[in-house]
Amino acid sequence: MKICIVGAGAIGGWFGAFLGAKLGAEVELSVLARGATLAALRQHGLRMDTGGERISVTPARLSDDPAELGVQDLIILAVKGPALAAVAPSVKAMLGAQTRVLVAMNGVPWWFFEGLGGELEGQHLDSVDPGGVVAALIPAEQVIGCVVHASCATPEPGLVRHVMGMGLIIGAPSGGRPESVLQLAELLGRAGFKVSVSERIQRDIWYKLWGNMTTNPMSALTGATCDRILDDDLVRGLMTRIMLEAAEIGARMGCAVDQTPEQRHAITRSLGAFKTSMLQDAEAGRPLEYSALIGAAREIGQKLGMETPFTDALLGLVRLMAQSKGLNPQ
Repeated sequence: MKICIVGAGAIGGWFGAFLGAKLGAEVELSVLARGATLAALRQHGLRMDTGGERISVTPARLSDDPAELGVQDLIILAVKGPALAAVAPSVKAMLGAQTRVLVAMNGVPWWFFEGLGGELEGQHLDSVDPGGVVAALIPAEQVIGCVVHASCATPEPGLVRHVMGMGLIIGAPSGGRPESVLQLAELLGRAGFKVSVSERIQRDIWYKLWGNMTTNPMSALTGATCDRILDDDLVRGLMTRIMLEAAEIGARMGCAVDQTPEQRHAITRSLGAFKTSMLQDAEAGRPLEYSALIGAAREIGQKLGMETPFTDALLGLVRLMAQSKGLNPQ
């Protein structure tokens, strides 16, 4: 099976390391990368530190040119939101009629309304995919949605530090349990991931967003780990108000959240003093992917005719911070 990792950072590298190490000759692993990451992979291979062991995988092919990698059976798309439009043509170049694209990215994806039903069916999110460029290149019918429940970091190019978690929820935008999704779940399970299949993946995406659309930007704004954010009554109160707005949006579009903000805060607190991905990006000077997290929630609220004053305020703050520090995706 030909599998290509697009975005060999923390999550993409995590996928590649386990697939390559556990499935071996069963898969032909390729990585589309560039710059320092490509150079590191060529010199050292793909490395991962789990805390208990060091995994090293030599991909069959490495290139910054999708034409060299050819048509794939599975593409694992794990780039940050700001890089999506730039890599979409490369993904398109590796698509065949049977190729599936596992979208393992934070926030609301460009295909979110495809198959969702209701008043938002078939609509477009400019906050995620300005001008519909990505949607035109990567058809929704070839996508498999993915929610990642894991914490990883990249201390240096080509090296992944796996902190915790092996959970994946996957599902087709159109819903149900199609054979392509079940086959992928079986493959990923044999690679060591804890996989569940969702019959409505948009609900799982929205639930994860409901939790990290506040912790991610607030950690980037404050430089604080999540335990300290939750320990501040005023900050936690603002998070709660934003989450109530997002829960109302979810209920309107068929992605109801069956928890209170305080229950979700307790889950986040149980994870300890961790740095969110957006805080890691801010510290590394990388563009912040706030559009797919907060911008998308605000845009959906607008499409539904709802007011979201607390979400708007957080979006404005993190957007201005990104602009002032040169971390704006634009």
